[in-house]
Amino acid sequence: MNSIVLDTNIVLDLFVFGDVACIPLGLALQRGRLQWLATQAMRDELEQVLAYPQICKSLAHHQVSVQQVLQRFDAMARLELVPPKASVTCKDSDDQKFIDLAVAHRAMLLSKDKAVLCMKKRLLPLGVLAQSALE
Repeated sequence: MNSIVLDTNIVLDLFVFGDVACIPLGLALQRGRLQWLATQAMRDELEQVLAYPQICKSLAHHQVSVQQVLQRFDAMARLELVPPKASVTCKDSDDQKFIDLAVAHRAMLLSKDKAVLCMKKRLLPLGVLAQSALE
């Protein structure tokens, strides 16, 4: 089974916004073709973001509760210990935790963050394929 790390925006697209680009990802996770790896810090960040006013409006619009999102996270993600810092550093320190986990497990990393995606070439030799959607 292949491992994958999802940044918070991808999780929101998957569980809140229903982004059609996330349909293949959702199916792969449900069918067990991908193992989603996360840390408690990633879950904490998601919980914090779900309280942002603009996200609360989206939750209401899509008729999804914070509890539903967190339950789906808990059901689908396998929590891992925080890994050591990777040998590459992201410009956005908030995104470093995703890179560290992906590098530690040689996992695919899905992110829409420009600071992460600009690191594609540096991550590839470390066994990490970084992209914005499951292709």
